[in-house]
Parts: sequence; C-alpha cells; structure tokens
Amino acid sequence: MKIYTRTGDDGTTGLFGGDRVPKDHPRVQAMGAVDETNAALGAARAMLPSEAEPMRELILHLQHELFVLGADLATPAQSRASVPRIQAKHIKSLEEAIDTWEVKLEPLKYFILPGGTQAAAMLHLSRVICRRAERSLVEALDTISHNSYVLGYLNRLSDLLFVLARRANHDMGLPDVRWIP
Repeated sequence: MKIYTRTGDDGTTGLFGGDRVPKDHPRVQAMGAVDETNAALGAARAMLPSEAEPMRELILHLQHELFVLGADLATPAQSRASVPRIQAKHIKSLEEAIDTWEVKLEPLKYFILPGGTQAAAMLHLSRVICRRAERSLVEALDTISHNSYVLGYLNRLSDLLFVLARRANHDMGLPDVRWIP
C-alpha cells in the first residue's frame, strides 16, 4: 500500500465509514490536535532518562489510547464501521494514574510556570496541545455525532500530563518554578 492516495488533493479527508469532509472541518481539527498531542508525547517519552521507565511505559500506553481516541473521533457515531471506542474505564484509569503519580508531589498553593527538564517542558507542551484538542472538540460538538466519553478523556488526560510534568521535574530533583506576579 502506498503512503499517498491522492484522494485528499481536493481538500477533503475520509472518515471511517466512507464520508468525506473538508480538511478544516471541526471534527478534523479535533483529530489533528489529538494527533499533535500524541506526537508531543512521543517527543516527551524520548527525552525521559532510562531510569524513568515507568513513566515512559505510561506515556506509551497513553499514545496507544490516543490512537483509539483518534479512530473514535474519525468514526461518526452512526457509522457501521467498527472501531474501538473510548469508554468510562479509560477515564477511570487516567484518574488512578493521576492519584498514583501525584502522591510524591507537594500540594500546589500557587501557579507554576511550564519548564524544568526537557521532558517536563515537553509534557507541559503536550498538556496544552491536549487542551487545544479538547477546545476543538467542544467547538465541533454541535456539528458532529460523537462518543460522550471522548471529551472527559481529553480533560482528564491534560490533568495527568500536568502531574507527569511536575513529577518529571521532581524525580530529577528540580522544584516547580513558581509564577511571581
């Protein structure tokens, strides 16, 4: 199979189930931001030191779930195409990960600036890209059929990425950078 199909040369892209939509369609915007989140997570994972293997494994797991989420978004709810879908259990898993990774962190009593280690900075970037995916999906909600769990997943994922960024710094002995107004 060739990487190019030429079917998108007219400015449209195909959804699972056969429909074609413009490449600037709100659904495609949300899918693109999810893809960007996944790519940023891949970069963050590559920046983590080898001793951070548990976090590297978690990020790889999240990348796989983001593929599920992307397929979910690319498949209208009424489509006959069969794809895995984000479910309540995925959101619960994110909440459990937040609780696990946050345990060693001091409670925040102030705003912090993104940064620290390269991996932490990339996790913060992943978080804001994920927030863009969430905003894009909210914008698309009145124009697309969708799985109601996807929005909750993105919301919780951005929370987890914030915790992972803080934890990446903590594990390297760097404190959070306090915002000074």
